[in-house]
Amino acid sequence: MSLAEKEPHQPYTEVPDEWFKWKEKDIEAAESVARPSLSYWKDAWRRLVKNKMAMLGLIFLVLLSFMAIFGPILSPFEVNKQDLPSQYQPPSLEHWFGTDSAGRDVFTRTWYGARISLFVGLMAALIDVTVGIIYGGIAGYKGGRTDNIMMRIIEILYGLPYLLVVILLLVVLGPSLMTIIIALTVTGWVGMARIVRGQVLQIKNFEFVLASQSFGAKTSRIIRKNLLPNTMGPIIVQMTLTVPSAIFAEAFLSFIGLGIQAPFASWGVMANDSLGAILSGHWWTLFFPAFFISFTMFAFNVLGDGLQDALDPKLRK
Repeated sequence: MSLAEKEPHQPYTEVPDEWFKWKEKDIEAAESVARPSLSYWKDAWRRLVKNKMAMLGLIFLVLLSFMAIFGPILSPFEVNKQDLPSQYQPPSLEHWFGTDSAGRDVFTRTWYGARISLFVGLMAALIDVTVGIIYGGIAGYKGGRTDNIMMRIIEILYGLPYLLVVILLLVVLGPSLMTIIIALTVTGWVGMARIVRGQVLQIKNFEFVLASQSFGAKTSRIIRKNLLPNTMGPIIVQMTLTVPSAIFAEAFLSFIGLGIQAPFASWGVMANDSLGAILSGHWWTLFFPAFFISFTMFAFNVLGDGLQDALDPKLRK
């Protein structure tokens, strides 16, 4: 006996129509996207926030800038006031970072030195960005013979020893804050110009640039409105890497006596003044300026690496 004979087929039961409900069409819901639209900069910020090291560097730089502005104001001690009876006092509730060989408060001098270091770094970076954008943008957009001549000039400047040029200018012009900025920017813009030129060479043949040219837009307008906004990513990254280089150069030049001169406070000057004190056990006179030089450079570098990943359009999802 077959299985079909043992279990007879059950009769078909119709499903009532009231069990079903027709869903009305929603045109707006059908055309909506699952993810909200993000601009390039919002998406870059979202990716930057996910980078913990970059955010750590950004937070440190914000706090450093705040203390550089308000630290000397909040301190009850003057930056250059000597108090010989209070010399070489270790860190305490009165002197948070201790005192140096002249009895000056290291806490106050550290934040005053941060002003100078950040000012030199930012000014050098801004000048490098300005000159590099103008020079590299013209070279990349014009192309041909103009580009060849301008690039030969860059190659000559790039071949000059950077530190040697800076030292020679400081010796000739004399050490001062403005002389340091001028010396750091004489050849410092070369790297920025090469980056901008390379970006412009890639973008200038895009359709929106050709459309601007067909409408008779001037060269300056095309560079300002079409080319530069699309090269800001590499420019910002290069700028974040230029600032720590300038800060270290200023600290080094001040350390060897060619930068900021005593009694003015600078991280390099403070490190130079503490060389003899560190041998006698007064470690705090060197620790704090060395720490802030190192951690400031580290913060700018990790922030630059994070910006490089965040602003890379190839990594955008």
